[in-house]
Amino acid sequence: MTKIVIFSDLDGSLLHPISYSYDEAVPALDLIRERDIPLVLCSSKTRAEIEVYRRRLDNRHPFISENGGGIYLPAGYFPFHGPGDQREEYEVIYLGSPYEEIRKRFVEMRERLGIAVRGFGDMSIEEVAGLTGLSIEEARLAKQRDFEEPFIFSDKPDDRFLREIEGEKLRWTQGRFFHLMGDHHKGRAVNILRMLYERRDGPVMTIGIGDSLNDLPFLLTVDRPVLVKKESGKHDARIDIPGLVRTEGIGPAGWNEAVIRLVSELP
Repeated sequence: MTKIVIFSDLDGSLLHPISYSYDEAVPALDLIRERDIPLVLCSSKTRAEIEVYRRRLDNRHPFISENGGGIYLPAGYFPFHGPGDQREEYEVIYLGSPYEEIRKRFVEMRERLGIAVRGFGDMSIEEVAGLTGLSIEEARLAKQRDFEEPFIFSDKPDDRFLREIEGEKLRWTQGRFFHLMGDHHKGRAVNILRMLYERRDGPVMTIGIGDSLNDLPFLLTVDRPVLVKKESGKHDARIDIPGLVRTEGIGPAGWNEAVIRLVSELP
């Protein structure tokens, strides 16, 4: 029997884009728990932020942090050692460059171009909380970066800065915020995890759920990609790939709709 594995974004997908609630997705969460379907959280959030939601969801599966910067395998989850390093209770596969390096490059590019752009490293915890709608404690966790720098422009996005990033052989993507990163993305991380699941379980059917441009790399790699409708009532127009399922519901309501449909369709 082919095993199903679900890879899911958090903000705007499983979590409501404003309230960060997943209440509307509870029926689908109950269904996949009942059927023993792994839910791999794949987010731009930090390790510390994702761990909070893993506890709330009673989720004990691997997870992917900071847009694919790190893959965290709970100790003993697979009956073999993967290609990562043992760190505390996880085996960690590092794909991203260290945050200190990314932050240094961010500041150098900003100063060189004289562009008004600010990263989380420039902001206090209170500023991050005000910008994101997170609580003070959640904002503190959001500032515990390992691999990338979220940033905003003071005015409209400046293409000069984005081109400079590409010219520096770095990457940028966009979810709720722009993100500066090294040579990593969600698609690469999802592919690595898929291979580990296949090594353990044989063939797997992968479902991927996201809502923004930063989810495109992993939506391209899964068997059944799902694009969740945004709070605006529209889907991200930059994402249009073969076989894409577009939800009618927004955020967790759309997540719930898609998961119940796809899991029911698949044997």
